[in-house]
Amino acid sequence: MATSSVSLSRRRLLQGAAACAGVLASRGMNAAVADTATGGAGMAETLAGRLHASLTPAQRSKVCFPWDYRHPKFGLLRTRVGNNWNATEPAVKSDFFTKDQQQLVREIFESLIEPDWHARFDKQLEDDTGGFGHEQSIALIGEPGSGTFQFLLTGRHMTLRCDGDSAEHVAFGGPIFYGHDAGGFNEEKDHPGNVFWPQAVAANGVYAMLDGRQRALALVDGLPKETAIGFRGANAVAGIPVSELSPDQRAELERVLGILLEPYRTADRNEVRGCLAKQGGLDRCRLAFSKQGDIGNDGVWDNWRLEGPAFVWHFRGAPHVHVWVNIADTPEIPTNA
Repeated sequence: MATSSVSLSRRRLLQGAAACAGVLASRGMNAAVADTATGGAGMAETLAGRLHASLTPAQRSKVCFPWDYRHPKFGLLRTRVGNNWNATEPAVKSDFFTKDQQQLVREIFESLIEPDWHARFDKQLEDDTGGFGHEQSIALIGEPGSGTFQFLLTGRHMTLRCDGDSAEHVAFGGPIFYGHDAGGFNEEKDHPGNVFWPQAVAANGVYAMLDGRQRALALVDGLPKETAIGFRGANAVAGIPVSELSPDQRAELERVLGILLEPYRTADRNEVRGCLAKQGGLDRCRLAFSKQGDIGNDGVWDNWRLEGPAFVWHFRGAPHVHVWVNIADTPEIPTNA
């Protein structure tokens, strides 16, 4: 590892430790123990509460909304997801927020993302928006401590939220989005520099394990539109039923799911698995790879989708990576995409 990388990692570690120390001082040791026991659940929400308390009335008028607020363009704001949108106008890195408030937003983001992924998300943000906070905005929905409160971070190739389980039945506090344009809108077949492409490589590893009959089921002409992430319940879904995979193939798909969840805090990963279990687990899902959009015609499928009754992980790799995630414990939850 290069010396600069080591220094950067050490600096991030010290910054993270300092941030945690400040939070522990303000919350007390009991809250810290609770965070540890629940895989980090509550840290981001506590920081979001501090951010909310720091806002002036003028700031709140621009970025704070009631729990059931319906945006004139986006609809119910706390359930909205998009590939390139801003929930509010002020950019995080602007004079609208103080430096301390900007730092709080950064700490919230870092508490939602596993430390090993901070640098990768920073690369994505640098490539797509010029860095964290640039062309990104936030919304604070509901009131801290009320039982209905959400922090929402939006921008190009990012919809990220936390809610402390305010929104019932859903993982991640609602649908999320991530993506990356690593240089040039139309990426090459190997997607050089794309921080999320290894997820597709892992999924294609499952396809490589399939026999001829299984591949005929898994490979489809096209997938639903990338924004079509509403739950279809027991309706027919394209692809091979996971229940038809052999034990080794099934184990590999489980490994892929772990790779997909890897960037996110333990509490959110656990919530995803809990939602999935309530709808019958991976065995109720189907895995589909699309012939459409095969960059380079190399048989490494750029577009694929893992879908269950209330589970959608839609990976669009052409012309660059867009990933839509919508997970709940019941298909009755409406989607706002």
